[in-house]
Amino acid sequence: MSSARRTPTRPLTRIAAATGAAGALTLLAAGAASAHVSVTPSDTAAGSYTLLTFSVPHGCDGSPTTKVAIQLPDGINEAAATRNPFYKLSTTTEKLAEPLVAEDGDEVTERTSTVTYTAVTPLPDGERDSFELSLQLPEDAEGKTLAFPVIQTCEKGETAWTEVAKDGQSEDDLEHPAPAVAVTAAGEGDGHGAAAATEDDKGADTAQVSAATDTEAASDDDGDGNGLAIAGLATGLAGIVVAAVALARTRRTA
Repeated sequence: MSSARRTPTRPLTRIAAATGAAGALTLLAAGAASAHVSVTPSDTAAGSYTLLTFSVPHGCDGSPTTKVAIQLPDGINEAAATRNPFYKLSTTTEKLAEPLVAEDGDEVTERTSTVTYTAVTPLPDGERDSFELSLQLPEDAEGKTLAFPVIQTCEKGETAWTEVAKDGQSEDDLEHPAPAVAVTAAGEGDGHGAAAATEDDKGADTAQVSAATDTEAASDDDGDGNGLAIAGLATGLAGIVVAAVALARTRRTA
């Protein structure tokens, strides 16, 4: 009589439970991070022109969003906001402590401090939206992190995404962190790099054209050489024919 083997279900159950718990914690952490208002730059190089996309994933404790105000950090004086058909767009300006001279020589005495999107129809809590700003990152901001505080106003209450991590502090420790951009070294991604790349491309194109010209010239030279060889061969053949005819006449005469 054979005895049935018992399946060790308890250890497997414990492993599955532990794995499930770890997965749940991971999802919770990811959910907490994705719940923040965030910003995604198209370029981070100092001095570059970049497109910043701000994402608003939810309302204020379940309340629909009615307004999103994005504050520009010092060093950024203007921004071009992308229109959104679901919102009215407005800007707020402030006086500069010291006037600046623009590239065209004009004096700049004020800066755009806030760009505000006011909803025509409130954004439901279960839906997300995004807002785009085109601007130039400061040329002297390499290695710095620029914070863009956002005030999210809802039908009931508001959420101020304005907290900035201090030295040694992680953004994960903040309840309402401000969207931020870490500025990297100026390189090929910025406007100056693009211009340099264009010049390099022009140089490469010139080299390619020159190489193509040399190849064509070489082909022409080869063609001329072949023509001369053919002409010489034809002349030699003609000489042989003439000699053969002369030899035949001589034999008939003899």
